Amino acid sequence: MNTDTEASETSHLRRKRLSPRRSAVIGVGVAITIAAIAVVSVLTGNNVTNGKISSTNELVGQRMKNFSLGGLNGGEIRAPWESGRASVIVFFGSYCGPCKAEMPKIAKYIRTNNPSPVEVLAMDATDERSSAQAMVKKDGVTFPVAFDPNAEVTNGIFGFIAVPESVFVNAKGVVTGVHIGAIPRSQLAGAIRLLRGS
Repeated sequence: MNTDTEASETSHLRRKRLSPRRSAVIGVGVAITIAAIAVVSVLTGNNVTNGKISSTNELVGQRMKNFSLGGLNGGEIRAPWESGRASVIVFFGSYCGPCKAEMPKIAKYIRTNNPSPVEVLAMDATDERSSAQAMVKKDGVTFPVAFDPNAEVTNGIFGFIAVPESVFVNAKGVVTGVHIGAIPRSQLAGAIRLLRGS
């Protein structure tokens, strides 16, 4: 057997020995991905929605408690349904990558499309005030922003442990839809139209 043939067979054997290892690595990767999806589903109390507004989330159909929080830039922010207004509440944090991508788009949409009589409200959760203030200023947010540093409303009332999330609440305080993750502009617009008609 010549040296070239031996080298070729040795290389072929190495590839065969590595193949099961590669298969195991791929298998572990797939298992981790499936487990992560299952955990997100359990923690959010919902089926993974693939970016769609869910009407099956456990919050849908529930009448939400009223709340009162300090505003990010001062003042007091109360639950819009307390005064009979339908609302979209966008939960976010300045530390959240998807939130940083989502908020400028929401802010621009609201500045150029009056959502009235629906109130759009942001809820800054478990964040540093100065970081959140810098974010909303940079993004041009003109709608009210509640400051929820201890997740009193985010987790205590709505049960969210992660952001971003968006919740749609009618004028009676009943949740009509939940969007898990960053919300596309088209779905935000559609949800506002539905709330106007409710």
